[in-house]
Amino acid sequence: MNPGRAPQVIALGLAQTIAWAASTYLPAVLAAPMAADLGLTPAWIFAAYSGALCVMALLGPVVGRAIDRRGGRHVLCLSNIVLALGLAGLAVSNHAWSMFVGWGLIGAGMALGLYDAAFAALVRQHGLAARGPITGITLLGGFASTIGWPLTAFMVAHWDWRVACLAWAAGHLLVALPLNFRFIPAVREIDREGDGRHSEAAVISPSEARLRRRNFILLATFGAATAFVTSAMAAHLPLFLLSAGVGSAAAITAAALLGPAQVLARLGEFLAAQRFRPEPLLIARVATALHPLAGLLFLGLAGLPGMAMLFAILHGAGNGLITIAKGTLTLSIFGAAGYGALQGRLAVAQRIMQAAAPFLFALVMAWGGAKAGLCLTVAVSLLALAALLLIGKSPGTPGNSADDAVSN
Repeated sequence: MNPGRAPQVIALGLAQTIAWAASTYLPAVLAAPMAADLGLTPAWIFAAYSGALCVMALLGPVVGRAIDRRGGRHVLCLSNIVLALGLAGLAVSNHAWSMFVGWGLIGAGMALGLYDAAFAALVRQHGLAARGPITGITLLGGFASTIGWPLTAFMVAHWDWRVACLAWAAGHLLVALPLNFRFIPAVREIDREGDGRHSEAAVISPSEARLRRRNFILLATFGAATAFVTSAMAAHLPLFLLSAGVGSAAAITAAALLGPAQVLARLGEFLAAQRFRPEPLLIARVATALHPLAGLLFLGLAGLPGMAMLFAILHGAGNGLITIAKGTLTLSIFGAAGYGALQGRLAVAQRIMQAAAPFLFALVMAWGGAKAGLCLTVAVSLLALAALLLIGKSPGTPGNSADDAVSN
């Protein structure tokens, strides 16, 4: 990655850390106190969060097209305003309906401002050279849970959940919004560079069009399948390990390794990309294979000491790399033109699976126990891996060379 882009990567990485900590990672800490205060069960809070994910899925294609046309500055700045409004709405809610409205606003803000939108903004600015900044931002954003969960829990313990929501709203307006405005250039500034990074899509042959449609379906399958596994494990990992016979202390320790494993895997990919320039498709295949490998080892050697930690480390590493792959694969296979709209369309199935996975995984666990749940996620991961193995790239595809994606 060009050293001149480091300030942008650090600034947007911090903005993404706030965006994720104050949206996706809130329910795990706030569900219980919020439900108790509103006279509901925690299931209602998670239902509202699932609704937010559905709002995010519906708005994704619209947001992507807007970034393709106008750049990412105003879209990501708007996300901070909408997320702050949603958090303020939660803070003043006194009924289930107002709580759902607050989460609905947060879902809109997530569509406007999480990774998909940030990746599209970077591609709109840097074209095929956006792979490095994408990796850098996900590397920093990987600390969102590490920072967000303890900080939110601290605010809840010392004040209450409403204060925590208002504090995160202030973080959006006072920190993240200025960073997005300062470090994402306006579209006229991008266009003035005149370097052709965001050129119009070239005319393609019928056979190339068929290949692109096939690759889109395969990439959508990969994204939806991996989103299911990631969401299921994020919601149920400690409970899954306990149900599998792992002791309480070992299960908590293993679950705590998930975040560091993600960050270390992303750091390894970042360093490897600078030196060896591996193909994004190869990295995605390796990353997707890690969960099935972890699952098969756990199923076969569950009685051995440390297997729970090994499972969490392998799963976390794969999940960390998959987040990068979802941003760089689209760029590598389809090129920069229309990237935002394409990412938005791909994200629809991902968000639906993300919303449905915790409930479906819980049903399978209730029916067949931990072994059945793990077999399900292994099978779904193998489906994602099969989709990646079937993806083909024509010699004329923009970004076909890994060198193009990481140079400049």
